Amino acid sequence: MKLGKMTRRSFLKGTMLGAGGSLAFPCFVPGSALGAEEKVAANSRINLACVGVGGMGTGNLRAFLNDERVHVTAICDVDDNHRKRALDIAKLKEDAGYRDFREVMARKDIDAVMVATPDHWHSLVTVAACRAGKDVYCEKPLAASIGEGRFVSDLVKKEKRVLQCGTWRRSGIYVRMACEWIRNGYIGDLKEIEVGVPGRFAIRDGYTGLEAPVAVPKDFDYEMWLGPAPEAPYTPARCHFNFRWILDYSPGYITDWGAHFIDVAQWGNNSDDTAPVSVKASEVKFRDKGIYNAPEEFRVEYQYGNGVRMTMISTTDGKKYGTKFIGTKGWIFSENTTLITEPAELRRTKIKENEIHLYESKNHHRNFIDCVLSRKETAAPAEAAHRAASCCHLGTIATLLKRELKFDPKTETFPGDEEANKLVMRSMREKWRLDA
Repeated sequence: MKLGKMTRRSFLKGTMLGAGGSLAFPCFVPGSALGAEEKVAANSRINLACVGVGGMGTGNLRAFLNDERVHVTAICDVDDNHRKRALDIAKLKEDAGYRDFREVMARKDIDAVMVATPDHWHSLVTVAACRAGKDVYCEKPLAASIGEGRFVSDLVKKEKRVLQCGTWRRSGIYVRMACEWIRNGYIGDLKEIEVGVPGRFAIRDGYTGLEAPVAVPKDFDYEMWLGPAPEAPYTPARCHFNFRWILDYSPGYITDWGAHFIDVAQWGNNSDDTAPVSVKASEVKFRDKGIYNAPEEFRVEYQYGNGVRMTMISTTDGKKYGTKFIGTKGWIFSENTTLITEPAELRRTKIKENEIHLYESKNHHRNFIDCVLSRKETAAPAEAAHRAASCCHLGTIATLLKRELKFDPKTETFPGDEEANKLVMRSMREKWRLDA
């Protein structure tokens, strides 16, 4: 299927659950065979490999280089320019650079992997790392579909790996304070959650999505960049930052900023181990033509089993970007360094010793290394990250099917809905498969 001619209907037809509910990925052996169950000594220096060193990847690389316990030993990227730049930043020689992440996973001296590839690669690289006995810092969303996320979360537990998702707001003091006040009843019973995200695509480098195919540059492994995604003619408008506006790789801001803000909503709602029971979308708009085919405007309404209603709205009002919790006795709006409460005096409230205290992390990257050394759970562990991403994927599915959907958080399926269930797992091309 050529993505340049792709429609929402063709996306729905081309995305289906693999036979038996699993996907085959023959390239890796279980991590236990490589000594994955062994702990890193508390006084060890962590050897880290970085896979994907574009914008977010470079930011993560710099953060880990600032941790004296980390030794960055390998850089992997399909773009030679990105890789060479990152090698210079890390002060590594050319032989520490790779195009193929599988070569990185084969190195027994690497303890952990940072994954900042495009979304459609997250699950595959994370699974490969876990099976090779390595811990993982993975950018959000944890995976590109509900089924992939479930596979990753289960495998992390099975292989006894440490995983931190890049939903770094869990390491922010204002977000934690807001969620603690909510969980302790300071705004009464939680009734509604409002999540505001951008909608209109922030396309970089002046592309329109209507560009004609061109020859692939010699310094870019486009076939590897596509990986499990459908074949598509090359245009630079498709790759790097702008991949996020194309359904084959990412559904736009629903999982881009939505993954952060819904993660906060899940934490405050005490729903890290579950998901909404229904979802519907309205006010949905897509572009009429071009490769940028993710939803650009939307209103997604979720209903949780505990009675809480959550609404994710695309907006151009930057003051509404974030998460607002509404209770019977007040409300709280939280986003990074912004914290607004009603009543205002709530901001001066300190959680008592005998009340609920949530996980405290002051630095997301250092928290990951702390946990690699201690083998304790991270601030944003696999299951919580999977459930937050699943909410985003539910929203995407609702925008595509344009009707209310019932969802079972336990089985992570849509009961009796074959059309919706085909979208639980993405199909993958050729050898790129997950293997039970």
